[in-house]
Amino acid sequence: MIRERLDSWCVKGIFGLVTAVLVFGPLATGAVRPLEFLIIQGLSMTALLLWLVRLCLMPNHRVLFPPVCAAVLAFAGYAIVRYQQAEIEYVARQELSRILVYTILFFVILNNVTRQESIQVLCHVTVFLAMAISIYAVFQFATNSPYVWHFLKPASYMKRGSGTYICPNHLAGFLEMTLPLALTFTFLSRVNHLLRVFLGYAGVVILAGLAVTVSRGGWVAAGLALLLFFLWLIQKRHYRLPGIIALVVVVAAAILFYGKAQQARVRIAKTFAADNPAESSWLRFQLFRPAAQMWLDHFWTGAGPAHFDYRFPAYRPPLIQARPGRVHNDYLNTLADWGVVGASLVAAAWGLAFWGVFKTWKFLRRGQGDLGGPLSNRAAFVSGAVLGLVAILVHSLFDFNMHVPANAILAVALLALLSGTLRYTTERFWVTPGVITKTLLTMIGGIALAWLGRQGLQRAREYVWLDRAGRERLYLESVSSKLRKGSESNAIQPSTAAVMARATQRYLAALERAAQIEPTNAETAYEVGEVLRQLSWQGQNGYEALATKAIRYFERASRLNPYDAYSYMRIGMCLDWLGRQAEAGKYFDEAIQHDPNNYFVRAHLGWHYFQIQDYAKAEDWFRKSMEMNWLNNPIAESYLSIIQRKRKASESDR
Repeated sequence: MIRERLDSWCVKGIFGLVTAVLVFGPLATGAVRPLEFLIIQGLSMTALLLWLVRLCLMPNHRVLFPPVCAAVLAFAGYAIVRYQQAEIEYVARQELSRILVYTILFFVILNNVTRQESIQVLCHVTVFLAMAISIYAVFQFATNSPYVWHFLKPASYMKRGSGTYICPNHLAGFLEMTLPLALTFTFLSRVNHLLRVFLGYAGVVILAGLAVTVSRGGWVAAGLALLLFFLWLIQKRHYRLPGIIALVVVVAAAILFYGKAQQARVRIAKTFAADNPAESSWLRFQLFRPAAQMWLDHFWTGAGPAHFDYRFPAYRPPLIQARPGRVHNDYLNTLADWGVVGASLVAAAWGLAFWGVFKTWKFLRRGQGDLGGPLSNRAAFVSGAVLGLVAILVHSLFDFNMHVPANAILAVALLALLSGTLRYTTERFWVTPGVITKTLLTMIGGIALAWLGRQGLQRAREYVWLDRAGRERLYLESVSSKLRKGSESNAIQPSTAAVMARATQRYLAALERAAQIEPTNAETAYEVGEVLRQLSWQGQNGYEALATKAIRYFERASRLNPYDAYSYMRIGMCLDWLGRQAEAGKYFDEAIQHDPNNYFVRAHLGWHYFQIQDYAKAEDWFRKSMEMNWLNNPIAESYLSIIQRKRKASESDR
């Protein structure tokens, strides 16, 4: 009796933790920042711990293991192997943490959220959460609010609703997965009339939220899901008239919104406008070719977990000077990072999950007794979840929603719940583990908890110091901005200089502490080196020691991430500053080899030749840099002007 009671409390605890994960992620800007994901990681680990308690507590505890589980485990194992081989360990470790959290959530949800009432509550919570976020997005759109909570949105996302996400496209990804659930539970479920009205209202609000994201990929994905749903609904005699009426209302609302919303018309008109990359899809299409080439160069196993952004400089097309982050196509991103082997395992997991739906659907159709009456909660969930996943798969052709933790977790949860419906069809996928199997499963779970716990603690400690450093950097930038705008004097007052010096030292100390806690983070090592270099370039006493120390940090960054051209470039700059020009040249050559089409690297190569007074080569590299960026390139522009003045002075002397 005590065991059953404890088991029941464990089930309730797991359900509460899973619900908390699904709610917290979207509210916390998609959980893309380290702190928010660490919270999700902790919740997921606690859910796994409770499941292990259940496993050990109940002697006849059964585990559901449909075919999709083999593919999920295979990809998790493959991710562990690729992490061990990764060239940029820190980046691969963060990616592995995400994959293990998703794997844990998949198995925890599959085996613990099994009651029909629990699945229904989870779906309703998700739908009403999406409704609330959509209301916030509509408010942002109507008032042109620049805020997401207390964060300022980037200028490129203004005049668009993003809800609790920073990027409107990622909000669209979340909403397009929840909208079909709202519709299917409204039309197909057995819920009471009041709840049905609320679900229908939620669907309308979610549709409005999708509209104000002005996400073209989201519109296409959601539009396809809606079309499939209404076409299927119209074929059913009981739902034909409501389906036609709802379809007409949705189409009319879409036409009305498009006619009234200027921003929507502008974005549609500029979808393929090469002269306006900020509004155009043209720029993201330029990422497809380098991503495909990166995959072909690492055909079977990919460039490495989350390595696309770091390996991209060698494949950079001249027209893309910004850091891309992701491919804006989840399929190409997966191939580039994981190769054919990894992409095949991911495809197998999705394929086996949909195969399970196919096997289950005949038990959910009308005419199959309790499972298939005219109104069925199970049919409502399955059809809504499938349409939501189809929508996110379509949207993944144009964006990277599956790399946003909150959206990926919702997709994983839907896949797990769908895979769990196989329990209605057969008993063949149930496994009753014996003592040895339970011991093995507990050991595997314990190892996962220990590794994630250690990594999470280290990540949290690093985050504390990086966050402190970030606040000091923002303060320095704020003071510098005020000084630039000030009109009283061009000179910095001694008191202000002292304040900035103390803030710089605090900034440097926080960065060095973060680098000490996490010695494999190349970006932190680079930032420490850059602060030291800038201090050295002030030319005060001890500048040589500062430059030498900066070189050591840049060398450390280049070892941790051998593909970063900036680390080599900064080493060369420090050597030039120390008068060691003969040594500096090879580092600039290394930089240009790693990022040949980067205007900033080209400008600094010209700067190096300027330092050694080879003005012909300097001018050549400055002009090559201007070809890449002629709008905002102060280094190349100013030095070209100096070279021209020198040439004119030399000609006049003759």
